Amino acid sequence: MTALDHLRRYHDELTAIRQDLHAHPELGMEEHRTAELVARKLEEWGVDEVHRGVGGTGVVGVLRAGSGNRAVGLRADMDALPMSELTGLPYASTVPGKMHACGHDGHTTMLLGAARYLAETRAFDGTVHLIFQPGEEGCGGALAMLEDGLLERFPCDVLYGMHNATGLDVGKYAIGAGPFMAGGAFFDITVEGKGSHGARPEASIDPVLTACHIAAGLQSIVSRNIAPRDTAVVSVTKVTGGDAYNVIPQSAVLSGTARFFKKEVGEQIEAAMRRMAEGVAAGFGASAKLDFRLIFAPLVNDAEASTDLADAAADLVGGELVQRDRAPLMGSEDFSFMLEKVPGAYIHVGNGEGASAHNPHYNFNDEAIPFGAALYARIVERALRSEG
Repeated sequence: MTALDHLRRYHDELTAIRQDLHAHPELGMEEHRTAELVARKLEEWGVDEVHRGVGGTGVVGVLRAGSGNRAVGLRADMDALPMSELTGLPYASTVPGKMHACGHDGHTTMLLGAARYLAETRAFDGTVHLIFQPGEEGCGGALAMLEDGLLERFPCDVLYGMHNATGLDVGKYAIGAGPFMAGGAFFDITVEGKGSHGARPEASIDPVLTACHIAAGLQSIVSRNIAPRDTAVVSVTKVTGGDAYNVIPQSAVLSGTARFFKKEVGEQIEAAMRRMAEGVAAGFGASAKLDFRLIFAPLVNDAEASTDLADAAADLVGGELVQRDRAPLMGSEDFSFMLEKVPGAYIHVGNGEGASAHNPHYNFNDEAIPFGAALYARIVERALRSEG
């Protein structure tokens, strides 16, 4: 019996877990109920060690078999997003303003399924670390676990993670070696001017007008400061300033995100953004201060680990259903910080058609659960083969 066949035997139970998690979403670093559910299931299914509170609300399970000295880490994220759900599903979010709109409920369930399978079969020789990470959605969860000694307490020779992919058929996988997901930074530019009555602009230094010109100038950074061979994005996504129709405010704020595949490109963007903001503001007689925060490192898939993960997927569904040259995506993923420490790979698992992630109509496809869980299990069996 293959791992996929084995996992299908408790597909209904895993689906119930996933839908329960969906109905009770928790934001990053607040996943107390989710973490306790995960820990209880790991204990119930015979995982050798269960460690709570790693990096805040993170959970790590440890499984051992045989006498091998290699260790594999499997990682899933647990947090939801601060948005309202519009699916109308029977198991829709019961928490106003919070929703599993990225499928982390599914990722958690898939790793739980793999844990159950591996605890039952023990068809590997070595150690498996089951890493349930909090706070992936820009909350610093990966760094929190690393700072709490994740890889010192649970050392791994290789790390694997996955994400559902809307538009990719259930039962298919997609991966690419090298840069696979962009690094990401959030920024705020605070413009300080001089407030005045809206009817007396000559008495003001208008921070709103200044901010508008800065926002326009920022669009030149990628086209005129970054080499054409380096992909990058700068997006202003929020503009705030003023409280009344007839008042020119004292200050205004531009906020947004930058994406890039090389850290040095991120540094170029930051320097150009600071120069642009300060220079344009000075031209209007105002001042500008940039707060640029790296939230995600570029995610780089190790070539050997990518091949191994793709081969494991091919074992399950056949090579024709595994895309090995998926183009890099401009979205970001903080598993990247773990892959800076330990080689590994990150793969996309088909979620079928439907609303995209971060959409209020999104829903994880429960038919994908066995395919994700079985891949976690199969890569362990391949990576920790007995040498005897």
